[in-house]
Amino acid sequence: MADAPKLGFGPFTAPDRGVLVVFCDEGLKFGPATAKVLGSAIGLVARAAKAERFTGKNGKSLGLVMPEGLKIDRLVVIGAGKTADLKPQDFVKFGGVAMGKMPSGASELMVFAELPNEAMTGEQAADLAQGVLLRAYAFDRYKTKSKDDDKPPAKRSVTIATGDAAAARKAFVAREAIAGGVLMARDLVNEPPNILYPDEFARRAQALKKVGVKVEVLDVKAMTKLGMGALLGVGQGSRRDSRTVVMRWDGGKKKDAPLAFIGKGVCFDTGGISIKPGAGMEDMKGDMAGAACVVGLMHALAARKAKVNVVGVIGVVENMPDGNAQRPGDIVTSMSGQTIEIINTDAEGRLVLADVLWYTAKRFKPKFMIDLATLTGAIIVALGQEYAGMFTNNDELSHRLHLAGEAVDEKVWRMPLSPFYDKMIDSKFADMKNTGGSRWGGAITAAQFIQRFIADKTPWVHLDIAGTGMDSRSSDINKSWGSGWGVRLLDKLVADHYEK
Repeated sequence: MADAPKLGFGPFTAPDRGVLVVFCDEGLKFGPATAKVLGSAIGLVARAAKAERFTGKNGKSLGLVMPEGLKIDRLVVIGAGKTADLKPQDFVKFGGVAMGKMPSGASELMVFAELPNEAMTGEQAADLAQGVLLRAYAFDRYKTKSKDDDKPPAKRSVTIATGDAAAARKAFVAREAIAGGVLMARDLVNEPPNILYPDEFARRAQALKKVGVKVEVLDVKAMTKLGMGALLGVGQGSRRDSRTVVMRWDGGKKKDAPLAFIGKGVCFDTGGISIKPGAGMEDMKGDMAGAACVVGLMHALAARKAKVNVVGVIGVVENMPDGNAQRPGDIVTSMSGQTIEIINTDAEGRLVLADVLWYTAKRFKPKFMIDLATLTGAIIVALGQEYAGMFTNNDELSHRLHLAGEAVDEKVWRMPLSPFYDKMIDSKFADMKNTGGSRWGGAITAAQFIQRFIADKTPWVHLDIAGTGMDSRSSDINKSWGSGWGVRLLDKLVADHYEK
């Protein structure tokens, strides 16, 4: 992974080298500190803007190389649009845009945290810095050859110039922790499956101990004793043993019930005996994006010392088609005691979640449970890559997640649950089938299946992140295949509604 640039905060000063990024509004107006530093170069900006039809719209940019009157190598002007309409997420985006304008050969970048009508607050400057970190991420650890002109300098630095560096540094502590969780999740999703198999995934999760998370790993013997027949059935065709990883952050009061986040962690999914087509199967290394998000979230909450009790539980398996693999027609018994007829071994993620959700509810009696899973192609057909599908038994939790998603631009869309769909997964031979038997309503029948394993009427949300967790849309703050989607969403949910 490419090294992140050294990031710091400082006063408004005129840099004598590198890249300078400044902001203007739709009237091409600059703040006083910016105007002072630019001096006569403002005229150059106006001429270039006219030639390039740059009007200062939100997120648009204008670049000038070796601008006359300045010692810097490059000047970048980013439009802030109508500044009265700006939201916190805009500043994160602006940081990503700014970092994206740093040429591969540049070693220094300065970003002026100033708007035309007012200086950015310390929190807004910290948001810029978070956007810089998210955009700077690149997963290139396995590349051994690269052209000299593609190599970034050994040391890169980014300075956020602000009127209140102390406030920005204070605000950045939490934002840096959250960014760290996102990047951790991206790393896990991007790793190849021969490197990141279940036991290795569990080992990496144990690194959370460094930030104060308690980590417990359940092996096959422990899961067999618990009766996790659904999860174990998925992994029985692999030479790599399955694992369940339990992570706990106790930042709240001892008596408070924890919040619970559960992740599907299929490190590689061939489809099993119901094997997938070969084309594109390599993408199934990302079928553990839900579990990656949970690990990243636990890092973010612990690193920023969130004042809340949280448990993260992930079921980590491989779905492989050897002679011991699960077959269509098999019947397995879940930890809940309910029996499941296997119709398609490629509908494996819901089997993993069935046991992990039941285990979590029974052991921890959480305030709520939210699971994340790259579960169905059907949700991509329905929502594309802009939204994750949200299924829930709790209106309040649904509303809060919706608001959090809008705030951080990790959006969710509520989908229906109904007893009508239960008919599609009823089995002649067991309590239920693991698929609805047709392409119709595939994401819904999957969620309907999972709902049968929500013990004790626990408030619950299922997020189908098949379209957002991997190979997702490129954005100003992410150019990686693995998105780290969900870490910022769930951190926002916790921060806004559950910390004391």
